[in-house]
Amino acid sequence: MAIQTTILNRTFAYSGLTLPDPGKGLSLEEVRDVYAATYPELISASIEGPEKKGDNLVYTFKKGVGTKG
Repeated sequence: MAIQTTILNRTFAYSGLTLPDPGKGLSLEEVRDVYAATYPELISASIEGPEKKGDNLVYTFKKGVGTKG
């Protein structure tokens, strides 16, 4: 029996958008900071995941501003 390996790609989800990984060497927080230049509300967002979807590991940015609790 042969063992198969699959390389899983990191992707990021935010507000219905799928965002590609801007750099494999970046930490999750660094990725959030890169995308915060385009989406300023990500500055205070939390990062959830990963969730495996096909050949992707999907991390989700959740807005921290405007939520109760």
